[in-house]
Amino acid sequence: MTLDEPEMTSQKAASLSGSSEPLRVPVIRSDIELCPDPSRVVVRPFLPDEQVLSGGGLLDRILTMPEGDVASTLAVAYAQFEGRHLDLDKVLESNFESVAREADGLANLSKDRRLLIGAYYTREFSIEAAALTNPSIVPAPDQSGLEPGAQRFVLSLRAIGEGQVSSIEFRSGVIDANGGIVIEEPSGYALTGTRRPPVFDKAVFCASLNEMDAFNEMAGLVIDPLPDRFELDQLDAAIAAVEGKRARRLSDPTCRTIYWLATSNYKLSFTSESNVSQRVIFAGSAVESHGLEDARFVRFTDDDGSTNYYATYTAYDGFRILPQLIETTDFVSFRIATLSGLCAQNKGAALFPRKIEGRFAALSRYDGENNYVMRSDNVRIWEAADRIETPGSPWQLARIGNCGSPIETDAGWLVITHGVGPFRSYSLGAILLDIDDPTRVIGQLDEPLLAWREDEREGYVPNVVYSCGAMIHGDELILPYGISDMATRIAKVPLDALLAKLAG
Repeated sequence: MTLDEPEMTSQKAASLSGSSEPLRVPVIRSDIELCPDPSRVVVRPFLPDEQVLSGGGLLDRILTMPEGDVASTLAVAYAQFEGRHLDLDKVLESNFESVAREADGLANLSKDRRLLIGAYYTREFSIEAAALTNPSIVPAPDQSGLEPGAQRFVLSLRAIGEGQVSSIEFRSGVIDANGGIVIEEPSGYALTGTRRPPVFDKAVFCASLNEMDAFNEMAGLVIDPLPDRFELDQLDAAIAAVEGKRARRLSDPTCRTIYWLATSNYKLSFTSESNVSQRVIFAGSAVESHGLEDARFVRFTDDDGSTNYYATYTAYDGFRILPQLIETTDFVSFRIATLSGLCAQNKGAALFPRKIEGRFAALSRYDGENNYVMRSDNVRIWEAADRIETPGSPWQLARIGNCGSPIETDAGWLVITHGVGPFRSYSLGAILLDIDDPTRVIGQLDEPLLAWREDEREGYVPNVVYSCGAMIHGDELILPYGISDMATRIAKVPLDALLAKLAG
């Protein structure tokens, strides 16, 4: 572990804030740095520009290939790619089935020809080609087999790949009793899991359409005949009854929006034998086509003492964003659902780790500029919010927001924040909220807690430090943070010193 010189940190903070006041909270930067690895790839379907059903295209050329050439071509493909992916037969069979659903005449083919068709309609995608950044950290579900005083954690990361498409990755590690941090080496394989559509709640679905200004006469014709709880196949049939086309070939813009919203909700599962670092939540619907950004994970304890994990993230299709919610108990199976409500319309929501007075609570920046606290009876619907903080100090005058879920302490709810200053420079700050009334700010740092150093300012987006969630271990705040949308580092902050400064 290495310690930042307090003078250097203070000088940087002073230069951003315009103040000569020294930063009294020491920040200890570890020597851990997680960098993007372009060799981490997943397999994705590949559809050339030509239509699968059209004659004379790629599919016809594969179908007319001599059987001997099929076997030799497939053998070369396996020699080149089998070592990069788990169960390549299953992957290629799955992609063949996707083609077979759209094309005629693919029955009774040899296994090799089926697999070769799958291979031609498969591509690799480098999930970390550009960056590995914007982390959040939570205690792991399994804390067994550790030395006394140690704690296992799960680190979520925004992996930015080809074309700046983001996905959510994970790493696991252990913090020992003395605060030493070890992150386990990631697997050489990456998996995107199995997706299934959920059962939809009609009232919630309609509320989401209303917020998108998409519930019109056409929407009513599609939605009204559906039962109170419906499945994607039923929605597809309802659309076909109105428009005469299956959902993936729609021409009506309202029907496209309905299907766009429906396919943004799904269940995702991995095998229990897979390693957490192998599991990738990858763009799998139209709303996520340009990525899943900045997941903020929190370990949530319900009133009955049961625990699970929530995470908010932003889905992006290149034009619109959609706030989404992840639920999991084990980081093996996940449920993804759309957040709705007037106050869930922007980036950066972060759930409190428990209910407050019987209601869910969350941080928000729904107006894109100020910090808010939202409360709701439904974790997926957020209609009301109270503003708790506005931009004030020079280092955060352009915009403020949260850096993850509030952390419960004896002094109050500790919230790590971010602020944007001159030259769009991002720094991290902190506020303290009343434990019973989180809309009341009882402490606030006047200067950044963590600002970029010279060796952290260069990257895809320069002059940025950013985090999506911290956790407490012993008497320290463990604070992972992204540097300039490029890589991830981890810092530690003495909790007593930070809380004393906030209380002062």
